[in-house]
Amino acid sequence: MKNTRFDKSRLPSRHVTEGPERAPHRSYFYAMGLTDDDIHQPFVGIATCWNEAAPCNIALGRQAQAVKLGVKAEGGTPREFTTITVTDGIAMGHEGMRSSLVSREVIADSVELTMRGHCYDALVGLAGCDKSLPGMMMAMVRLNVPSVFIYGGSILPGRLNGKDVTVQDVFEAVGEHQAGKMSDAELAILERIACPSAGACGGQFTANTMACVSEAIGLALPNSSAVPAPYESRDQYCEAAGRAVMNLIEKNIRARDIVTRKSLENAARVVACTGGSTNAGLHLPAIANEAGIDFDLDDVCEIFRDTPYFVDLKPGGRYVAKDLYEAGGVPVVMKELRKAGLIHEDCLTVTGRTIGEELDIVEREADGKVIYPIETPISPTGGVVGLKGNLAPDGAIVKVAGMDRDQLVFTGPARVFECEEDAFEAVKNREYEEGDVIVIRNEGPAGGPGMREMLATTAALSGQGMGKKVALITDGRFSGATRGFCVGHVGPEAAHGGPIALLRDGDMITINAITGELSVDLSDEELARRKAEWKGPRPTIYTTGALAKYARLVGPTKYGAVTHEGAKAERHIYMDL
Repeated sequence: MKNTRFDKSRLPSRHVTEGPERAPHRSYFYAMGLTDDDIHQPFVGIATCWNEAAPCNIALGRQAQAVKLGVKAEGGTPREFTTITVTDGIAMGHEGMRSSLVSREVIADSVELTMRGHCYDALVGLAGCDKSLPGMMMAMVRLNVPSVFIYGGSILPGRLNGKDVTVQDVFEAVGEHQAGKMSDAELAILERIACPSAGACGGQFTANTMACVSEAIGLALPNSSAVPAPYESRDQYCEAAGRAVMNLIEKNIRARDIVTRKSLENAARVVACTGGSTNAGLHLPAIANEAGIDFDLDDVCEIFRDTPYFVDLKPGGRYVAKDLYEAGGVPVVMKELRKAGLIHEDCLTVTGRTIGEELDIVEREADGKVIYPIETPISPTGGVVGLKGNLAPDGAIVKVAGMDRDQLVFTGPARVFECEEDAFEAVKNREYEEGDVIVIRNEGPAGGPGMREMLATTAALSGQGMGKKVALITDGRFSGATRGFCVGHVGPEAAHGGPIALLRDGDMITINAITGELSVDLSDEELARRKAEWKGPRPTIYTTGALAKYARLVGPTKYGAVTHEGAKAERHIYMDL
């Protein structure tokens, strides 16, 4: 029986299913077992980042099957496909990390091309690890199709000596081992029990931060992000996502109806109050770019500045994603923000209802343990802070969650390294002094290329007990698992001749996370003199392939390190072709 709920003549899939001229196309669909009814229903792309690279993505294939059941139940025809993922936990600390941020663009591009090439009408995207979450959301906004995002879920914590442990503890254990504080046997035990299940890293690192963003921005079903990956109950959220996308098609609610300037501000609030990853300062502007919205690092940091930090999650706090789920998840967090007037309630969500309407039905309250009442926050300003000054005219970002106020100002001499490997080797050999500001440059989006994360180095410092005794600045990035006074995203990057390229050992650097300052004690005249003497970007061995192409195309970190002009330059909408 013909489905009259949807007007196929207005959907992209008409180009491959309707009319005599599409008989060759339909023959392919019959070859895959589709019926007449299937062919003439809306086609929904079910995109996953499933692979066997890491536990973050291993459950996505199973979850996609539940999404397909929901689509079918509501009169749609699901079409499953996969895209790549580069998992940061595996790529960390070596050349592989150059591929990480680049993979965000490849994910967005490949999902876009698959949707365009096959004329799918809507998208449900499932992602597990760091860059795959923003990459999938970028594709949704770029295509501006009815879209629902599903997070693959977090890993369960390991248990050692009565305490929860995560992969962050293993990275830091490397530093303890190097410092002689941990034996080979102890390290072997920890590495075997730290990651006991499928799922993404369990602290409020980048994956869980962006999962919270997906709910706060309205692209994910309420509370869907918090359920751990191994829980079979995730299937219910996945099936509900499949049903939800069919409702969006019927009502013609598209991704850019949901992702607005206000919803981006809501997302930044949730990042700040949960002590989320600094990488959100990169990914939120990138998502905004896909919608043609001006929302850069300065805008993100302005919101961070006046948002209380009240959710006690690792790495700065005590708890993991499973604990947030048991405390009520993102809806309870946003309910607390609403009490302080810090949420735009009129933003639309994938349920078809507004954020305010969704929060009206949330009965749970802050537990005072994982989620503090907003009246008594852990600290009055966000867990992430923006910095500016003569060392970072385009800005920089630092995660201060879990740090005491007297740790938020640091002045010390620069100890300059030209790449992460040099810095890690020096840290491993204790070739630095207490009070130093370790500078790692040439690691920006273009200069790296790829804007690597520095978790191996920062974790080694923490493991050596020096995390609070030195500071670190870079034009690269930090993992969401990084802790200590570590400043990333320094812009302009060294490869573009930013002031970080001009630093020399011994230059006195001041980092002030209270006033938002990142400066070097050099006059404008001295900086100009050094700039005139600068010999240009550090030579790179990456002259061909994806990394070289990315280095040529990528824009400033401040605007999300994106590789195209975004919706502002757009002359068509895919859905309307």
